[in-house]
Amino acid sequence: MYKKRAIESVIQNTAGSFKGILLTGPRQTGKSTVLQHMYGDRRYISFDDPVLLSETKAEPGLFFRNNRPPVILDEVQYIAELFPYIKMECDKSDEKGRFLLTGSQQYHLMKNVSESLAGRIAVLELTGFSMRELMDSSFDAPFVPSENYISSRASSVCQIEDIWKVIHRGSYPALIDQKVNWQIFYSSYVQTYIDRDINELGNVKDKLKFTQFMTAMAARTGQILNYSSVADQIEVSVGTVKEWTSLLEASGIIYLLQPFSNSALTRAIKTPKLYFRDTGLVCYLTKYQSPDTAMNGAMAGELFESFVVSEILKSFSNAGLDYRMYVFWYRGKDKRRVSENGQVISRENEIDLLIEQDDVIYPVEIKMSANPKLTMTNAFDVLDRIPGKRRGVGVILCMYPSVLWLKENIVALPVEYI
Repeated sequence: MYKKRAIESVIQNTAGSFKGILLTGPRQTGKSTVLQHMYGDRRYISFDDPVLLSETKAEPGLFFRNNRPPVILDEVQYIAELFPYIKMECDKSDEKGRFLLTGSQQYHLMKNVSESLAGRIAVLELTGFSMRELMDSSFDAPFVPSENYISSRASSVCQIEDIWKVIHRGSYPALIDQKVNWQIFYSSYVQTYIDRDINELGNVKDKLKFTQFMTAMAARTGQILNYSSVADQIEVSVGTVKEWTSLLEASGIIYLLQPFSNSALTRAIKTPKLYFRDTGLVCYLTKYQSPDTAMNGAMAGELFESFVVSEILKSFSNAGLDYRMYVFWYRGKDKRRVSENGQVISRENEIDLLIEQDDVIYPVEIKMSANPKLTMTNAFDVLDRIPGKRRGVGVILCMYPSVLWLKENIVALPVEYI
């Protein structure tokens, strides 16, 4: 049974403004399903079909003679030869929404779009189901935790009975059906992903070694990315780890959260943090076989943080916004204190997330705890020294069951408020 996706209204509105849409996202997130549901009267063509793919590669100029737009074209990353002809078709008419494209390899797709279809095709991203979608919520604002957001969100919040079941199960649409075997799904997913997407992107020859690499990366979700550490563990070069990391990022498996940069924060760390976009995949790769083992395991904090970050990113992408422009993290030695013996020393501070909008920066701490404390936000005042920016409401996203104001500008929020 089809379950409504939050991005549907964005797709519909965008199709009315652009000549086409490219819907990107990881494999198996339901891209073609959404478009076929919304535009069921259009011809649907998938380049997963090897015969069609071969014919189109050989004679791309004939494709639109046989397949007049408007059309849905699935898995277009396989057919770069067609993009110049899509451009020509776009330029023949001022009609909007003639081309609905999907693809799961963002780097190659964006390269082709920027070269051939800039200004003609809008790019949107579809990931796995969000908490809002699972709870059938119609709330569609991105997570920018102003007082207005918090008050607006309150009326539609539903408490999740067992959040660790959600974290462990993962967000891929196929897993909504509880009859689908979790182990078999992820085993098949990883195998298909390596055989199809990874070979297409990077021609990785040692599949076993790449699986070991994915497992090593999964064990580091929620942490600062250290290429050397991964390389040492799986016995490959740092260059190989960097190349393979790019493949995971290009296919939407991971996200590298960039550090916040400002000249006022002179000693900030400039290394990204690694986050897997689906916590179910992390649990599978790291062999957490049940929600209880995930909740009580050594990676519980990182799993919880990865889940929260992924949900925040979904709130932006489902609103049609590029989260790379809004969400960052911070770690540095910009705050100073006096030690007991009178020496002035630097202290390293970290803020899990910084969400920036309209020159206001909202600091966010992510805690698995149900006992939020004001001391968890000690690092927030480092933001006050940034000229031209204002510190917004500071947030502790945690397991506390209700909204709890700890200070005039500091609030603890249940994770359901994302």
